[in-house]
Amino acid sequence: MRDLRVNKKAVAVTAALMALLPGVANAAVEGETAFILNSFSFLFNGALVMWMAAGFAMLEAGLVRKKNTATICLKNIALYSVAGLTFYLVGYNLMYLDVTGFIGSFSPFWSADDADALKGTFADGGYSASSDWFFQMVFVATAASIVSGAVAERIKLWPFLAFVFLLTAIIYPIQGSWVWGGGWLSEMGFSDYAGSTLVHSVGGWAALTGAIILGPRKGKYSKEGRVQPIPGANLPLATLGTFILWLGWFGFNGGSVLALGSAESVIEMANVFANTNMAAVGGVLAAMATTQILYKKVDLTMALNGAIAGLVSITAEPADPTIGMAIAIGAVGGVLVVFAVPFFDKLKIDDVVGALSAHLVAGIWGTLAVVLTDADATLAVQATGIIAIGAFVVITSSILWLALKYTVGIRASEEDEANGLDKAELGLEAYPEFGPST
Repeated sequence: MRDLRVNKKAVAVTAALMALLPGVANAAVEGETAFILNSFSFLFNGALVMWMAAGFAMLEAGLVRKKNTATICLKNIALYSVAGLTFYLVGYNLMYLDVTGFIGSFSPFWSADDADALKGTFADGGYSASSDWFFQMVFVATAASIVSGAVAERIKLWPFLAFVFLLTAIIYPIQGSWVWGGGWLSEMGFSDYAGSTLVHSVGGWAALTGAIILGPRKGKYSKEGRVQPIPGANLPLATLGTFILWLGWFGFNGGSVLALGSAESVIEMANVFANTNMAAVGGVLAAMATTQILYKKVDLTMALNGAIAGLVSITAEPADPTIGMAIAIGAVGGVLVVFAVPFFDKLKIDDVVGALSAHLVAGIWGTLAVVLTDADATLAVQATGIIAIGAFVVITSSILWLALKYTVGIRASEEDEANGLDKAELGLEAYPEFGPST
């Protein structure tokens, strides 16, 4: 344990030096304070983003049938762990180290010892290297969580985790380096503050290719083309998951200020928090109103996805809009979800939790909406980024899904799907006291 006893002589000498050099002393104190606050922001907001993993697990567990509940919970805690491992082994440096325009370096993350800080030298405040790694790592886990819900109830466990390994180790970091790593899209002026495209659309594109190649659940679509609703087992749990995601999003967007060591950064973070919250409000209310108009009833699951769509929509630019504009941006996302869910059903693309609508569609909208409040952003550049990242993720994801399909197989057998993946792959049930799973 570090010795905390005070050396009175050293204190006296230090005080004398500070009296002689007040400017230098004040600068050092201010720099150290900024370093502490910036690092704390990464750690605290990163912990909030990590809590989103629980939100995804609860949301998905509530929207699948009870015979698949334990499996979806296992997939969520496993994918978070896989993402942490891959972002250490290769992901972080591939995204941020020596980016040449299109790609970083293939090497494990090795935390700097923060030597300058240990010596008491603080250049522009800065932040702890490991705090930055942690904050960036929890983002990649979010992208992987999006895929989990879309392909639920019919995909095998280990092939799914193999895809997650490659998504988080290779696909996500490479496209991320194009913007956040200072690559070619960043140089063009593409703007994505916290990841409407870089995180949410990436997860959405990967989920879309997986859902198409995997195929729909048995009984989801009739031979005549009618959609057969398959209700989730626990809507209170899904609602809890949505609230957890809403809370975690304050860290997701707020931490993306990347600083807390000045009044300006605090003001910006406050604006981001307020806009993030109100965009979700707009998404919920717009989704409720739209379902009431179209279906004469309010749909809870649409309201839940409306909240997520509102959050995804504002993520590309949560700092610049007024609160009123943030509500409007989120509301458009909520309306889009209501139309996108039946659209994918018409194409017979089975998305169990509505991830494609809430993350992919709203992510595209949010990235385009940046031009409404950012004078430096242009529609052409924003569209270029969306198309380039979408094409890259679709091509690479399709190759990986198809390689897995024709080697180890990705689809559970009809018998296992009918009996539930909990029994087939885990040998247990999430709710054994409630009788046979359905």
